[in-house]
This record gives sequence, structure tokens and C-alpha cells, in this order.
Amino acid sequence: MNHHRQRLVVLGATGSIGVNTLDVVARHPERFEVLALSAQNKVDQLAEQCRQFCPRFAVVGSEEAAARLKDLLRPSGTGTTVLAGVEALERIASLPEADTVMAAIVGAAGLRPTLAAARAGKKILLANKEALVMAGGVFMREAQQNGAVLLPIDSEHNAIYQSLPIGYSSNLENSGVRRILLTASGGPFRQMPLEDLEQVTPDQACAHPNWVMGRKISVDSATMMNKGLEVIEAHWLFNAPSARIEVVIHPQSVIHSMVEYADGSVIAQLGNPDMRTPIAYGLAYPERIDAGVEPLDLCRIGTLDFERPDFMRFPCLRLAYEALERGGNAPAILNAANEVAVEAFLDGRLAFTRIPEVIEQTLSSVPWEEIATLEDILSADAAGREAARQHATAPRKQA
Repeated sequence: MNHHRQRLVVLGATGSIGVNTLDVVARHPERFEVLALSAQNKVDQLAEQCRQFCPRFAVVGSEEAAARLKDLLRPSGTGTTVLAGVEALERIASLPEADTVMAAIVGAAGLRPTLAAARAGKKILLANKEALVMAGGVFMREAQQNGAVLLPIDSEHNAIYQSLPIGYSSNLENSGVRRILLTASGGPFRQMPLEDLEQVTPDQACAHPNWVMGRKISVDSATMMNKGLEVIEAHWLFNAPSARIEVVIHPQSVIHSMVEYADGSVIAQLGNPDMRTPIAYGLAYPERIDAGVEPLDLCRIGTLDFERPDFMRFPCLRLAYEALERGGNAPAILNAANEVAVEAFLDGRLAFTRIPEVIEQTLSSVPWEEIATLEDILSADAAGREAARQHATAPRKQA
């Protein structure tokens, strides 16, 4: 079969999703052409990627990083134009010649370029869940009005997408869907005594039992905030009320998520815990291509376990459900407070068990407002961060 080479922009090329995306792309040079890459400050790694893929553009976070990248690339003759800053990210995300944008920048920093890709009507491989958590209504409206194609790359949402009926109409009732079941590993502290969580170190929190991920998302997995953000993301992606989205702890991370139907059927997507599977699915959709992933050996695994999450152990999951129910600016504040609290924990300035406390205090202290524009979202994000910083540095209240 003859294929037009898909021209690809990778936002967040040096992170785990970006690296895995380029691994899949390298396996299929006849299918994909890398048009642009971005990274915040991992200049050496980005330079190596540029030498391998010769993108037309490379974007970094600062002018200083851009100068260094230019120096590194000058002898290699890649012909890559080096740019810096958020406006440059928005530019590459909306290049007229780009077919597909992998949105893999972690956190709120990915919102503006991902929104630019939606406004430009691109095929968006969405790995930046914060774009929907912070700006769900605005983002989905822009995508629909401009004809953008949205394919979720989070393994859970990708599994749901694969398990929904073909041509799903964004209406659970009309599609015969009863529930969406999001699976979660439970992270490294699923069975740790609650009294020991206070002393958890960043290295312990980042030692995920199944997945290899960045430090921030690893902490989110340990608190289960990652799953909470995914509940909000699923609400927007699949037009599902929170009461129809259930989280199930599944320690083996083999079933990536499930859809339950009105007739009692449950359809699941299984696979080894390797992000190249959903990435390859998104890149080649609606076809299937080799992703370099080992075949799943169910006989070797032997047992698949399931349990309900405990909100006492995982208060961040409860807070995410509550923010979704409140709507307005609450999800953006939730995300902002979490980013501030996790950064403080990773820097050794905040105890692990203080993360949900800071988030809850921030949600209580920032007034609720409606969200209608990007400016509203950025304002909520800024207010959430400022309040969270204050709560994170305040003396802990005694119970």
C-alpha cells in the first residue's frame, strides 16, 4: 500500500512520550517525516534527535538554550531552524504543512501549543491531559469547530477509544454504554501502611512498579492524582458524566481500561505496559503497525487482580472527582495546585502526605468562577499556583 508520508510535529520530544514516539517513527521511515521537535531545556538530547531526524524546526524554552542548540547543530548540517518560546511552540503546532501533532509537553505548559494545534485543525495525538483538565470545554469547542481529529494517547483513554463502538457518537446512552472503567496500577504505595506515607521520599514515589515515566507523572501515579486527572479527561473526551466513570485498581497494568455495555458485555484492551502501543495506534490510525512491543504472554502473567480505590489512601482521586463536579475553574485550580505541590515534594520542601492537603486548601481558598476563554483558564491557573505556593509554605495545621 502506498502511503503519503505523515508530517509530524512532536511537542515534548525529549520526554518519555516523545522518545517513544520517535522510536516508533524510526521503525517506519517510509510512513513518517519529522517536521518539528520541541524540548524545554534538554538541549543535548534534542540536538541528538535533530541529527537523527533532521526536522525543519526545533523549539526550546529560552534564547540561551536556542543559542546552545544552534552551536551543537552547526557542524551537522541538519538545516534545522532553531526557535525559542511559547509563541514558537504555537507556530510549529499550527504549521500548514503539518499533518499530525504529538502533544506530549507535561503539565500546563502544553496548553497553548495544543490549543493552537486544535485551532489549526490538526490530527492531535493527545498525551497532555492537562489541556483537557484545565480547558476541557474551550479545547473541545475549538477542536470541533476547526475539524481537528483528537486521538487520546494516555494508555487508559486510548484503550477506551479502542473499546467504544465504531463511530461512537459522543453519547453513552445512544451507544449502549453503561460505564467507562479506568484501570489504575495503584502505584508503589498501594499496600504501604498509611502511617508510613508521611516519610515517603521522592525516589520511592518515582519508582513505579510497572511503567517507566517522568518524575512528575510518577508522583501523580503514587498519589493517584494522575487517575483523577484522567477521570476529568475522560469526561471531556467521551462526553461522560462523572457517575459513569469508575476507577478500578489493577496492579498488573495489563488491562489498560474497559467499557461496560448495557447488555452486560465488558470490552477491554490488553497489552504489555509500553507506551509505544497507544502511540503507534494514534500514529497509524485507523491502521495497525509494529510498535516494537513484546507480545503479551497471559500464561506467564497468570493472574489479573482488581480492587476498589480507597479515598482515605488516595485523597487526590476524591479531590479530582469533586473538582469535576464543581466545574468552572475548579479543575484548572486542582491541576495548578497539584503541579506546585508535586514540585515542592520533589524538591524536598513538602511531605508526600501534604500534597493532597495543599490541593484541598487551594480549592477552598480560590473563589469559583466560570470558564469561557483561554484568558479565564490562564487566570485560574495563575490564581491556583499563587494560592498553592502560600499553602505549601504555611505551617501545617495540627489535627
